[in-house]
Amino acid sequence: MTSSTNFHATGRDWLAAARPYTWPNAFAPVIVGTGAAAWQHGADPGRAFLALLVAWALIVGVNFANDYSDGIRGTDQDRTGPTRITAQGLARPGDVKRAAFLAFGFAGLAGILLSLWSAWWLIAVGALCILAAWFYTGGKNPYGYRGLGEVAVFIFFGLVAVLGTEYTQARAVSWVGLAGAVGIGAISASVNLANNIRDIPSDRAAEKITLAVRLGDSAARRLFAGLALVPFAMTVALAQVSLSALAGLLALPLALQGIRIVLGGAQGPALIPVLGLNGRAMLVWAVLTAIALFYGAGHLHAL
Repeated sequence: MTSSTNFHATGRDWLAAARPYTWPNAFAPVIVGTGAAAWQHGADPGRAFLALLVAWALIVGVNFANDYSDGIRGTDQDRTGPTRITAQGLARPGDVKRAAFLAFGFAGLAGILLSLWSAWWLIAVGALCILAAWFYTGGKNPYGYRGLGEVAVFIFFGLVAVLGTEYTQARAVSWVGLAGAVGIGAISASVNLANNIRDIPSDRAAEKITLAVRLGDSAARRLFAGLALVPFAMTVALAQVSLSALAGLLALPLALQGIRIVLGGAQGPALIPVLGLNGRAMLVWAVLTAIALFYGAGHLHAL
């Protein structure tokens, strides 16, 4: 980390460190999970809002935690992506760490309220999510440095977030929710993978063994393409519930644009737009799929 003591992070720098381009990874699973709950005639706006707060606070917390942990390790020194306020000496490391735990605390509070409103044992699930968020790059042996980052994203921002949202509202999970969870988890993992493909040179030099580093550039790019297309395979399955689910295919051009950039061999800063493209594709797919599930359950009036 830089030795500068002239800490002068602006509000814009702090916002950049919160990485708004990743927020669709938090919003999309709650939207799809609520759609799945509606399909079971169990959608609840209050619980959906609390789930949204939990997911958003978690992703903000994990982004600040990554900024802090990577910054103090020196693995962010030569990154080509958005601002890293710890590594670039814009903010005190302790302040960034406190911001991470403030976000985790907010997620925990909202999660407790949601759990007490639905199922108390979900408090344990929420605690596991917070631990996973911190130890992604935090602690002595972060699993994000062992090639497990995309697996964690698939599990926590896919399976847990979608099915958890569905369960808190409908008190049950369904194959519809599972299809949505797989689709969201896969494309969410692709966003993380694109970020790591961009950083292969610097991560390899810093001995940060991400999945992209482990697979190598070419294989990682092919995996990215496969993950980005999974939601659209799930669209075909969900069309069995409601043909209107095929509207999810309208998000395909955004995903294909990102795939074209990645498979075209773009390097460094040229890969940054892919994060936004896949994030938007995920959010559009989530919204259209949720609307289709509402429609399929005869719940359009609830919108």
